[in-house]
Amino acid sequence: MGRVIFDIETVGADFDSLDPAVAEYLLKWAESEEEKERIKESLSFYPLTGEIVAIGMLNPDTDKGAVYFQAGGEPPLPFEENGIRYECGTEKDVLEKFWHAVKAYDQIVTFNGRSFDCPFIIIRSAVNKLKPSRDLMPYRYANNSSHIDLFDQLTFYGAAKRKFPLDMWCRTFGIKSPKSDGITGYDIKDLFRAGRYIDIARYCAGDLTATKEILNVWENYIKFP
Repeated sequence: MGRVIFDIETVGADFDSLDPAVAEYLLKWAESEEEKERIKESLSFYPLTGEIVAIGMLNPDTDKGAVYFQAGGEPPLPFEENGIRYECGTEKDVLEKFWHAVKAYDQIVTFNGRSFDCPFIIIRSAVNKLKPSRDLMPYRYANNSSHIDLFDQLTFYGAAKRKFPLDMWCRTFGIKSPKSDGITGYDIKDLFRAGRYIDIARYCAGDLTATKEILNVWENYIKFP
């Protein structure tokens, strides 16, 4: 059964560029300047106020994959590194490449994909007038689901009350965290503004590798046969 891990990187819009009505709505219930700043810095979390700048895909059984990413200016030519092919384009190009590739797999694997990656991809695809090539959100509790969300599995579908990010799981299981090289998800907007597109793409690839290692732990030591 073919399976693929995927992960996205996103960037929020500049708050000052938003439609005034949208900006007013976002700040409507903010009660302090600190809260207003937190809202302005959280625009990358939502597909209505952000966009996808990279989608990474990795087959955990072959260690082959691709990262599709946005790049301004003179875009870099496609290249391959450690089994990952890097290709750039617009957000629409990135999404088209994703939908073309993902339909070939029987099972998709994510970390928190049901809550973040998948809804973001689906809504941004609609914004770009693209139709999904497959269902990214099948029934959550099926024994052989076509979508394995490791965040769901490691929290036992919410039975574990404290929710931890990928970085914490990596540290717990002795896996190299993608954040260990000094980049976090909060840095993506600044990197994008600075034109460091390949750094973003490589960071996305690091998330894929870490997710693959978490998948191995779950399959070998946590998942009940």
